[in-house]
Amino acid sequence: MEHEKYMQRCLELAEKGFGNTYPNPMVGCVIVYKNTIIGEGWHQKAGEPHAEVNAINAVKDKSLLAQSTIYVSLEPCNHYGKTPPCSDLIVHHKIPNVVVGMVDPNEKVAGKGIEKLRQSGANVTVGILESQCLALNKRFITFHNKKRPYLILKWAESADGFLAPSIKQEQKPVWITNAYSRQLVHKWRTEEQAILVGTTTVLADNPRLDSRDWKGNNPIRIVLDRTGKITPDFEVKNGKQPTIFITEKENFITTENCIAETIIFDSHLAENSCKILFEKGIQSVIIEGGLQTLQTFIDADLWDEARIFKGDLVFQQGTKAPSLFGKTVKRTTIVNDELLILKRYD
Repeated sequence: MEHEKYMQRCLELAEKGFGNTYPNPMVGCVIVYKNTIIGEGWHQKAGEPHAEVNAINAVKDKSLLAQSTIYVSLEPCNHYGKTPPCSDLIVHHKIPNVVVGMVDPNEKVAGKGIEKLRQSGANVTVGILESQCLALNKRFITFHNKKRPYLILKWAESADGFLAPSIKQEQKPVWITNAYSRQLVHKWRTEEQAILVGTTTVLADNPRLDSRDWKGNNPIRIVLDRTGKITPDFEVKNGKQPTIFITEKENFITTENCIAETIIFDSHLAENSCKILFEKGIQSVIIEGGLQTLQTFIDADLWDEARIFKGDLVFQQGTKAPSLFGKTVKRTTIVNDELLILKRYD
């Protein structure tokens, strides 16, 4: 039970880095001496010290490390990146006991850090609260194990199951959800690396695809624009966020902070788009596109999670919402909106 208690604290610390550690995982660490935490830390931002470094630096009396246990939610790294290997630091301080939540799926680590620690004489325990550790870094794990980003489908539908009415009249877009739900979506945007939409959404609604209603990072914008219909006067070409256009059009006209990737828009569009995003190191994407874009990924069985808002408007006719088969893991009410969170069946 002691191991679980301290690993739970690691998870709480790790989550503080949510949205700021890409392309690195979220990691928390605590150091315990005689049932007392003497140091703790978490990975706060890519390029900055890892959780183990911050925890060790927080220990005032370094002589206690040689009699302590270090808990870390993810296997200590064993390679040089922007920072030195954490496994070397643990060995250097002669910390005798190491408790690890889960093995790192990154092939640069993948058990090598644990192996080095054991070879140094440390007593290493692996797999404490492993399922919680896996859930925390589902984006990082999906990226390394499936070689694609973690994909979140998101849409709002009317009470009678439509994405949009037949006629939009003056208001563009037609808001199905309330202001609180829309603010939550902006919070989500700060937590994921990228957001993806199709041409129809851009032409119809001219979205900015930023997180202006929540403090945090703006996502990378990804736009499927097969024939280059989106002109520079649309917000997605305002240069304020990195933007990737996926297109068939040769000599695609780009603007500041925008690049184009050319692929064939065939039955493998979703799969090939994921390959491009993997190559660019993008670990998570919110797919906020319209029906065609959402259905493209659903038909390819390329999604991990769906976040579906149901408002109280009734359209009677219009664009029907996608149908999706998944496991409902959460159902909550936001004033007059209902939010469903679904996970795909593996």
